[in-house]
Amino acid sequence: MSSFDNVSPAPADPILSLTEAFKTDPRPEKINLSVGVFVDDTGRTPILESVRKAEQRILETSTSKSYLPMTGSPQFAQLTQQLCFGSELASQLSDRLVTLQSPGGTGALRVSADFIAKNLEAKNIWMSSPTWANHHGIFAAAGNAIESYPYFDSATNDLNYPAFIEAISNIPADDIVVLHGCCHNPTGVDLNEEQWQEVAQIAASKGWIPLIDFAYQGFRSGLESDAAGARIFAQAGLPLIVAQSFSKNLGLYQDRVGALHVVADDADSAAKVISQLKISVRVNYSNPPAHGGAVVTTVLSDDALRQQWHGELDVMRRRIAGIRENFVDALASAGLPKDYSFLKRQNGMFSFTGLSKEQALALREQHAVYIVNSGRINVAGITTANLDRLVAALKAVSS
Repeated sequence: MSSFDNVSPAPADPILSLTEAFKTDPRPEKINLSVGVFVDDTGRTPILESVRKAEQRILETSTSKSYLPMTGSPQFAQLTQQLCFGSELASQLSDRLVTLQSPGGTGALRVSADFIAKNLEAKNIWMSSPTWANHHGIFAAAGNAIESYPYFDSATNDLNYPAFIEAISNIPADDIVVLHGCCHNPTGVDLNEEQWQEVAQIAASKGWIPLIDFAYQGFRSGLESDAAGARIFAQAGLPLIVAQSFSKNLGLYQDRVGALHVVADDADSAAKVISQLKISVRVNYSNPPAHGGAVVTTVLSDDALRQQWHGELDVMRRRIAGIRENFVDALASAGLPKDYSFLKRQNGMFSFTGLSKEQALALREQHAVYIVNSGRINVAGITTANLDRLVAALKAVSS
């Protein structure tokens, strides 16, 4: 008997496995609305011109591929702190703010999960219902217990704010509450600034610690306004963890670059926090990959490249908003029995459609339209070329 005969097959990832199935589907009219990747109206995931210029500059000026420090580039840390918190607030926080360069937002989340499990008094990690499919696995793998709080109202396809507020008002001190900074994945339903203020007041009074998953800065309404949640918590003087990703807003999907920011109570606490975070980094990946971080640093540190990136990010955001409008209008014109106007109110790449698992399977099997079984779609995967066929498929499974 082989040493590996007792290994059981693992269940397929509910999202990434759909992309694998999509790639092997021979039907030429297939549509992939499952994985969270931005595409332009031609169906291509572009390399931003600001990124291309930054990479050319890096190619011409790099002199070494030696290891980065465990925490990554200090310049990367400073620039991403400013992007997340704003230059003035980041400066005010400097004594108690520590940052790690990480392999994507997922890497930042995993390091934070290890840190919480080994160093904090949290009994539970609280997550929205629903939340990103990988959240549970990341924190549970580090040994954390998981609980959920109500968030989405499937009847109204909107935020169930009263239930949400009641739930977080009863979360015990020292527990961790995971919040989506903007463009909530998978629902596209966000808190507004006034609601963020109330949530911060609750955190302050109850003593739980917010952890913001900040994967889509710039995709909701703009770089500054999208950072409202993180900045409100930090301005309130609260301890805070932020996992920041640059996969979406800089299109650096395959380069795996993120940042983990921790706002501690004071300078002494910050020094202790970074020492423990380094241990998690060492046993997970030793030090972060350099290329993606160098791209982010180059773009953010150059005024011309930064302005070009802002323009490209605006184009991506407007495309998503525009396709939401066109999609809702096309569904209404096709006479579908359901009112899909809620899709216009939701933000970012993802939306819950309210489609059942059976309808999702029918879309995939009968129409080559790939969506997650929960009914979540990546709106950014809709193009002018596939819109009519998508609407026809939805009408067919809805009748």
